[in-house]
Amino acid sequence: MASERPQRIVSLVPSLTEALFVFGAGERVVGRTRYCTLPARTVRRAAVVGGTKRIDHEKTLSLNPDLVVAVREENTREDVERLRAADVPVFLGEPEDVPGAVSMLRDLAAAVGAADTSSLDRAGRTLERLRRVRPARPVRVFAPIWKSPYMSPGGDTYVSSVIKECGGFNVFADRRRYPTVTPEEIEAARPEVVLLPDEPYEFSAADLAELYALDVPAAREERIHLVSGKLLTWYGPRLADSLMQLAALLRRR
Repeated sequence: MASERPQRIVSLVPSLTEALFVFGAGERVVGRTRYCTLPARTVRRAAVVGGTKRIDHEKTLSLNPDLVVAVREENTREDVERLRAADVPVFLGEPEDVPGAVSMLRDLAAAVGAADTSSLDRAGRTLERLRRVRPARPVRVFAPIWKSPYMSPGGDTYVSSVIKECGGFNVFADRRRYPTVTPEEIEAARPEVVLLPDEPYEFSAADLAELYALDVPAAREERIHLVSGKLLTWYGPRLADSLMQLAALLRRR
C-alpha cells in the first residue's frame, strides 16, 4: 500500500540515488552522500551525510530515515551495522554481476513503491539482445581502476561482468578483487582494447602515451579509449545505455 512506502529515504550509493529519482521516489530522498550528484538540479535539496565509506551517523539519524539504501561493495559494514542497531531499516544490495544488478534494482523499486520501472525493463531487454549477438571469441579487455601502481578488476567483480556481457573478456579475470598489475603483466595479457575510466582514478589524455608505449594489440590498433567510469560501475537506470555504448567500443572492426 502507498501508505507503507518509505517516506524519508537516505541513499548512500550514487547510482542508486539517481535510480530513486528515475523511479519517481526522488521527492522522498532526504539524505545522500557528497558523491550523489545526479540528477544535478533536484538532488541538491537532500542533505549531505558524508561519503560512501564514512557517514555522519548523528546527521543521518537526525533526518529520521525510514529507509537507508546501501550496497555492500561501496559502503562499510560498520556503517550498516550501526544504522541497524539504531533500528533504521537498511536496504543492502549485493550485486556481483549485471543480472544481479538488474535484480537488485527491481528489489529496490519494490521496496520504495516505485512509480516507474521502465528503465529496468529496457535494461533486461538490452542484456538479452547482447547475449544473442555475443561473439564466439570475446575481445580481450584491460580496464584499470587505478594507476601507480595499475590496479585491475578481477574476475569476481561487477566490472568484469559488465565487460563479459558486452562481448569482452577481462584479461585479469583469473585474479580476485582488485589486484595490482605491472606493465609487463599487461603486455603478457595482450589486451585488444584498453578502457581508461575517469573514476575512481581519473584517467585522462595525459595517461595515453604510457599505455600506447606498451607492446599490446590495443596500442597497435589504436583501441585505447578514455571512458566515463559510470559505464563500468554504475548499476542504475543508465545501465541499458552503458551496455550498448561499451558493446560498440568492444565490437571487432
